[in-house]
Amino acid sequence: MESISKRVNSLSPSATVAMNQKSRDLQAKGINVINLSVGEPDFFTPDHIKDAAKKAIDDNFSFYPPVPGFPDLLKAVTEKFKRENNLEYTTQQIIVSSGAKHSLVNAIICLVDPGDEVIIPAPYWVSYLEQVKLCEGTPVVIEAKHEANFKITPKQLEEAITPKTKALLLCSPSNPSGSVYSRAELRALADVLAKHPRIMVISDEIYEHINFIGGHETIAQFADMKERTVVINGVSKAYAMTGYRIGYMAGPAWLAKACDKLQGQMTTGATTIAQKAAVAALTGDQSCVSEMSKAFKRRKELVVKMVREIPDVQVYDPDGAFYVFPKVNAYYGKSFNGTVINTSNDLCLYLLEHAHIAMVPGEAFGDPDCVRISFATADEKLVEAMKRMKDALIALK
Repeated sequence: MESISKRVNSLSPSATVAMNQKSRDLQAKGINVINLSVGEPDFFTPDHIKDAAKKAIDDNFSFYPPVPGFPDLLKAVTEKFKRENNLEYTTQQIIVSSGAKHSLVNAIICLVDPGDEVIIPAPYWVSYLEQVKLCEGTPVVIEAKHEANFKITPKQLEEAITPKTKALLLCSPSNPSGSVYSRAELRALADVLAKHPRIMVISDEIYEHINFIGGHETIAQFADMKERTVVINGVSKAYAMTGYRIGYMAGPAWLAKACDKLQGQMTTGATTIAQKAAVAALTGDQSCVSEMSKAFKRRKELVVKMVREIPDVQVYDPDGAFYVFPKVNAYYGKSFNGTVINTSNDLCLYLLEHAHIAMVPGEAFGDPDCVRISFATADEKLVEAMKRMKDALIALK
């Protein structure tokens, strides 16, 4: 007898995972699919980080770690925040988890009660709404329009706040749009939140180092917001360590203590070998980070240029992350061999089946007019994929 809980039945599957799997299924049949659906750097983990992981195995780091993380990693995280963000945290304010997604859901579970509202700007990362729903909270979505470079305004934020608002979930640089909030824009949002001291900010900053416009800005930098902000970060994107599954959060001590208690009952500590590798990532040579960021910038410019050559497609030139999020709704209502394209999901399936390129439909991110294209892959694959996309879209009548 099947009896799945209402809590889990209410969740939607991850669209990025689903599209990635469809791509793999076709590749397994020998079809040359170019997969632009997954948010994963194509670079290998730098050698000095891999060496630290190997050494951890040889040094027998094979026993249970402390729940919040090894002391040397907690120290490395606090030093990173001081060095790169000018933020002072104690090691008691840091929790290391199995990926930034794990850190994020820890924070949401510890903050959100049934009926609490969480404001989420759209387009949003696919898991934000589902994690809030898992806690029986209510997602309150604010539409950040293409014309506004996918960023919300203070007025929109103020209008979305109600007595039930518990948190604002902010992502900068953004997945999927690549938008980046400036210091002035964050200060303007903080000025709104200053009038509502009960509201916390969950700030997803996993793409911090993939920034094409200069230094990273965090809302936690403001004195009146630091104790009201949970910063979510990790090593996956900046250091090409997605499979190591190391994320971390920094926030007020009371919340870190709650996340420690929750994690102690759910997963215990993150993998020992990966933690030692993360220490090497955060404390070692950082030139690998800047080199990968330069490559992403080159690829971004390549993809934006080619997408702009496709008729009737609008694209915002992203300031960070490794995605473009073009507006493709001009092709809705058109068809190919009798199949009508009505949604971005239809369009992505068409592009996968006929052009053999995998992208993620905008519906999954709260913007049905767009598709998400990851440019975290080799230049030659991107060139070929954009050619295929152009040809396939022109073929629609």
